[in-house]
Amino acid sequence: MANVMKPPASPLTTAEIAALALSLAHLGSGPQAAAARSGLRHAFEHLELDDDVIISTLSTLTAPMSGPIADRARTLAGAITSQLVIRLHYRDVSGRITVRDVDPVTCMVHRDHWYLVGMCRMRGAIRAFRFDRIVATEPTFLPAQPHLADHFLPFQGKRAVQGRRAA
Repeated sequence: MANVMKPPASPLTTAEIAALALSLAHLGSGPQAAAARSGLRHAFEHLELDDDVIISTLSTLTAPMSGPIADRARTLAGAITSQLVIRLHYRDVSGRITVRDVDPVTCMVHRDHWYLVGMCRMRGAIRAFRFDRIVATEPTFLPAQPHLADHFLPFQGKRAVQGRRAA
């Protein structure tokens, strides 16, 4: 019998981790969801984590969302998958609520919060919308404009733009 060499597994990409975590986060707190989150935490155990931002981000990735936020997360994930515009009722940091149509691109976690990242049609610019500030979501049947997720780095600032130009 011949020996079969299995190629080494490649690490998950950031997009894959975020997609898995979003799927797990809005599952709720049932037994399968708890086991799946435990598996995701297990996948992170081999990583050397010494940065407080990374540690808090991974904690957020593996924590269940509250029921209402999980419901909105499912709607957001559906809009991303279907490539349809999503209408958000969004409460800003000052408490004002606006209604915005957004071309959804991806969801991400930064520190203690989940965000929808997309092109806000009201502002005509990329925005990151914190899940806990999204008051309501309305699916639409409007096709979203395609945007590449790797061009949307709201927490990287000017360094990311300059780094992309240099590459």
